[in-house]
Amino acid sequence: MRGASSYLLGSALLALLPSAANAFYLPGAAPHNYVQRDPVDLYVNALTPMLAGSDNSKLKSLINYDYYNPRFHFCTPNGGAKDQPESLGSILFGDRIFTSPYDIKMLQANATCQMLCTAEIPGEDAQFINERIREDYALNWLVDGLPAAEMKKDMKTGDLFFDMGFNLGNDDDDIPYLNNHYEIVLRYHEPSPGIYRVVGVLVWPSSRGGSQEDESSPDCDVEVPRLGLSENETNNIRYTYRVTWDESDTPWATRWDNYLHIFDPRIHWFSLVNSIVIVVFLCVMVAMILWRTVSRDISRYNAIDLSEDVQEDWGWKLVHGEVFRAPRYPMVLSVMVGNGAQLCAMCAVTLVFALLGFLSPSNRGSLATVMMVCWTLFGGIGGYYSSRIYASLGGVDRRKNTFLTATILPTLVFIVIFLLDFFLLVAGSSGAVPFSTMLLIVVLWFGISAPLSSIGSYIGSRQGGVSHPVRVNQIPRQIPPVPRHLRPWASALLAGILPFGAAFVELYFVMSSLFASRAYYAFGFLALTAGVVALTTGTVTILFTYFNLCAEEYRWHWRAFLTGGGSAFWILAYGLFYWLSRLSLDSFSSVALYLGYLFLICLFDFIVTGTIGFLASYWAVRRLYSAIRVD
Repeated sequence: MRGASSYLLGSALLALLPSAANAFYLPGAAPHNYVQRDPVDLYVNALTPMLAGSDNSKLKSLINYDYYNPRFHFCTPNGGAKDQPESLGSILFGDRIFTSPYDIKMLQANATCQMLCTAEIPGEDAQFINERIREDYALNWLVDGLPAAEMKKDMKTGDLFFDMGFNLGNDDDDIPYLNNHYEIVLRYHEPSPGIYRVVGVLVWPSSRGGSQEDESSPDCDVEVPRLGLSENETNNIRYTYRVTWDESDTPWATRWDNYLHIFDPRIHWFSLVNSIVIVVFLCVMVAMILWRTVSRDISRYNAIDLSEDVQEDWGWKLVHGEVFRAPRYPMVLSVMVGNGAQLCAMCAVTLVFALLGFLSPSNRGSLATVMMVCWTLFGGIGGYYSSRIYASLGGVDRRKNTFLTATILPTLVFIVIFLLDFFLLVAGSSGAVPFSTMLLIVVLWFGISAPLSSIGSYIGSRQGGVSHPVRVNQIPRQIPPVPRHLRPWASALLAGILPFGAAFVELYFVMSSLFASRAYYAFGFLALTAGVVALTTGTVTILFTYFNLCAEEYRWHWRAFLTGGGSAFWILAYGLFYWLSRLSLDSFSSVALYLGYLFLICLFDFIVTGTIGFLASYWAVRRLYSAIRVD
């Protein structure tokens, strides 16, 4: 649908070819030059809920609606609206882009009030529109790849910025009023004489009541009361607009700077510096343990005379014959580690593309598209790590391991997405993923990723398991009682505080971008935060694994994975807090959507950070026991 398959490859190969322009531009993001009287197309996108202007405002819905939903009765172009081709990521994020009836020509009809159309809205549909106004829904337009926005002022920094989208109506007086007039300000830049480029799109909507009859030359300046829709009778609505051309000094290359506003960057820097201090402290602690404590222990163990009794051993040395004993459910653990390695590679490569500027915001959905393509192409990494870990843990059913690694996580995610899609369909939302897109995702996962995963599993099986420096005793050693803070769930919650603390500030902005339609482009902060979280997760998991071994608890495999993934439980708690503090969801569909998306976020975080913790602990345990002499 909408040419998703044909645009998938183009978005995935973003920025691989140079553009033959006067300067370097990313493919799909080259400037469009206009001359006077050239048509300037205005496209309409889905209506989305937005946060109101006040700091204490809450998001009231998560349902997107098609612009041409029959209940809105918006004006349609002659011959009907035509949908525009979109990338896979754009469709998944709910974009539904269509042509519009707005007649705009470069530098023509400046500041002239124009009639668009008249519409009759029955009382039942008026009630639907009033409900959307009360839920602070916003219209989303696109002109030359730029979203229509309202100019706002950051109260903390005083900077002016463009807030994408504009209100369907307003209910400041607890009475909903529909905006039926649009003041459209198109900013343009003239790089050379007679050549013009669009560098900004601003819209000021207003509600104009009074006479709603069709007029060829309406007056948009006369004072009229606001327009309220009656829910008991049919309403006649007249839509008008006025286009104003405003010359700007902003060059085309920096036109997105006004949109990609970072709210209070000092918060980002404070969070980042705080996180770096935490990770440096942890790294120093790990270094001290490995260098002073462990080195002293190793020196003492290696200096023990051969004639001395083996009972001189103490601490982690006592469990040298148990530490590499296969854990329970090695199949499940290896499959989770394999999928975690695949997700880690996907996130790392996507962040590199974003940092290099390849994921231009003008290529809508490019971020999600690249993530999907990377996940598909990195199936071999998941199969390789899963098979090697499985062999290292003594597993023998390699075919089952290969099958589960390639299918279990995609199947689970697909089931959740299918259920969320069902709730969207019930709610009449345009955000429901089309069947053709679902089919494309199935082809990507099971047609490309699964075979690559099988190839990776074959290579990993040929290399075999990782060799262990010490042998495993035939009879398991009895485990003494473990302190409370080292029990699995307690250690997971304690260890998860630090990675979560390093990321919770960026997490707020990411969640606002996902659920509140806020633009997020601080990928530099995000990449540094991701690196700090990875280091924090690895170091804190090594610490807890060492403490467990000193307590003669040698069942470290699952504990390391659970400890590393402990931040997911705090993200879940923060997600519930975000729900209470920033959301006011009245419909069951919105609640189900939010909880479903939150579950996926926590699941992915648990698998990724759990994999980092397990692999870091595996490396530390092998290094630790390979440095001692075992009799």
